[in-house]
Amino acid sequence: MAGATTIVQLRVSDVRFPTSLEQHGSDAMHTEPDYSVAYVVIETDGGHEGYGLTFTLGKGTEVVVCAVEALSAFVVGRTLQEIVGDFRAFYRLLTSDGQMRWIGPEKGVIQLATAAVLNAVWDLWARVEGKPLWKLLVDMEPRKLVSCIDFRYITDALTEEEALDILVKAQEGKCQREEEMLRDGYPAYTTSCAWIGYSDQQLKELCTKALSHDWTRFKVKVGADLQDDVRRCRLVRQMIGPDNTLMIDANQRWDVQEAITWVSHLAEFKPLWIEEPTSPDDILGHAVISKVWPGRVEEGLDLGPGTVGHRCGHRGAVPQPRDVQAAAAGLRTAVRADRQLSPGQRQREPGRDSDGLQIPCARVPPCRRRRALRAGPAPDPL
Repeated sequence: MAGATTIVQLRVSDVRFPTSLEQHGSDAMHTEPDYSVAYVVIETDGGHEGYGLTFTLGKGTEVVVCAVEALSAFVVGRTLQEIVGDFRAFYRLLTSDGQMRWIGPEKGVIQLATAAVLNAVWDLWARVEGKPLWKLLVDMEPRKLVSCIDFRYITDALTEEEALDILVKAQEGKCQREEEMLRDGYPAYTTSCAWIGYSDQQLKELCTKALSHDWTRFKVKVGADLQDDVRRCRLVRQMIGPDNTLMIDANQRWDVQEAITWVSHLAEFKPLWIEEPTSPDDILGHAVISKVWPGRVEEGLDLGPGTVGHRCGHRGAVPQPRDVQAAAAGLRTAVRADRQLSPGQRQREPGRDSDGLQIPCARVPPCRRRRALRAGPAPDPL
């Protein structure tokens, strides 16, 4: 990274899409979402820009925008070199201000705003290096990558030294894995076929279209009405066949006992996991559900603080280090969650969510992921 790159301005926009008009993105808890983002652009004196976003559902995006504007004072005037030289310190600067952290720091509006800013900084770093972000991470030395992660509150589950050891051991075979990704693409699953507000006819048409584009993993939104869920899960399973993967997602709709009763009626459709069956903060509740549910229990994108993520991991609920988590909580949170998974859990992770609404390029199906991976930094999507 040659020469200092000073951040001279941070702009944030409230961008909304009327997805509720046709029930796109609907689930048991969010029946009429207008998928939206607080969209951040970081400008520098050298002409480079970084783009970041955090995901919202319409109303309230203006509150996240205000929070981003409040955080901009910690960003503007700093050099990129200063930030990436001690990324952990920069993260703590955003999350540990003696006054601002009272309304955060890793939950709610402040977490969303911090995610948008951090994602824009990561993007800026990748663009200055002339690489897509995934390649910046892949090429980073293990010690440097670990230095970007804040291990506060999680060292009883994963220390900095243990994380470094994991990454150092993973260097073996890294080139082959990268070649495999470029050749075969990254496996993903789709939610776009089975939003809860879709009619049965829509489910059939969208499943047929997804299968024709080589999708093999499908997530169904559940939780509003048990009989509807049974009918819809049966329909999707019939459409995708016994060999493709089905997952279900309740979006925090149930109490613990209600979740146990409900998912027992859906077990016949052999879902790989139940996602967000109850409150994301109820660690013991997830543990209880995981003891009686034969499949996996997933925390989903609303992982909250790192303490919640690793406590759930200890108790049997596996956090999801997916791209949607990066869109909601920031890349750092997704990376840290991924490091907390055991190698066996990480290998079982079936892919990244590609519902086509939450992140740029999310509609790229598995057969085309190779093209996206080869691409360099994208232009400003707005």
